[in-house]
Amino acid sequence: MNAPDVAVIVPTLRRPDSLERALRSLFAQTAVETRLKQIVVVDNDPQASSRLLVETLKADSPFPLTWVHAPQPGVATVRNTGLAATDASLIAFLDDDEAASDTWLAALLDAQATTGADAVFGPIRGRVPDGTGWATSYLEQFFGREGPEQTQLIDAPYGCGNSLLRRTTALPGLAPFNVSADQAGGEDDALFAALAARGGRFGWAAEAWVDEFAPPHRATLTYALTRAFAYGQGPSQTAAAARDWPAVARWMAVGAAQAVVWGVAASALTLIGHPRRAEMMDRCARGVGKLFWMKGFEPHFYGARELARLDRTAAS
Repeated sequence: MNAPDVAVIVPTLRRPDSLERALRSLFAQTAVETRLKQIVVVDNDPQASSRLLVETLKADSPFPLTWVHAPQPGVATVRNTGLAATDASLIAFLDDDEAASDTWLAALLDAQATTGADAVFGPIRGRVPDGTGWATSYLEQFFGREGPEQTQLIDAPYGCGNSLLRRTTALPGLAPFNVSADQAGGEDDALFAALAARGGRFGWAAEAWVDEFAPPHRATLTYALTRAFAYGQGPSQTAAAARDWPAVARWMAVGAAQAVVWGVAASALTLIGHPRRAEMMDRCARGVGKLFWMKGFEPHFYGARELARLDRTAAS
């Protein structure tokens, strides 16, 4: 029998209803009773607003449930704080706006054992609120994640949400997530780029499904396109961090071509009101991001910016 060796880390910031949904989906996990060592909730709110909720839910959890506080707002800081709270050798990440299927963790573990990958990712169904109109299909796809139909090794990584990482190889050191990404994000991109450079392997768990519920302020075309711009910045920024200036130039050239081609396509489809215009806008935004990757152009989605938005919402 395997000793418990897996921890699930759930970063959170003032989403009590969403957090409870995420945690209850973890309480319902099957076929992992001997493997799941700990669920770690990391509260990134300086006011520690989720503590009472987590304490209340401990009575319903079939697995050890730990609450830790990361009062300095930042997406990398909150992940590092979660890692410091557990000594598990395998680390799964579930975002607080996600809900896992009851076989989610078992599927990730099976895929990791099958592929031997250092980092395994699973599919995501994007869910958006009512009222998103013609952009609904695009937004559901944007907040979702698709991959191969079968569990297998893959060439490129995805994001941390819905992932399982081998600690010794994928998460080296005491603070593997770079805190310079605290406000803009991309901490997982940098982590996985470094893993790939070390010869790490990535895997896909075709049955490790989660649903991601986009909150109303994110389920908008403006937010998605801004996020697409940031995703586009990623390859250029990774190359710049490695001081691989020829690669930066190549990515910028690719970005310029994408911006022109997809910008023209977006304009044409907008004129006729075609629903795929959002997809073309997305591709154009990613191209522009590859061009404008420099400091000062990064959108801030996390940390202090998100906390300020929540404060404004609470005050209104």
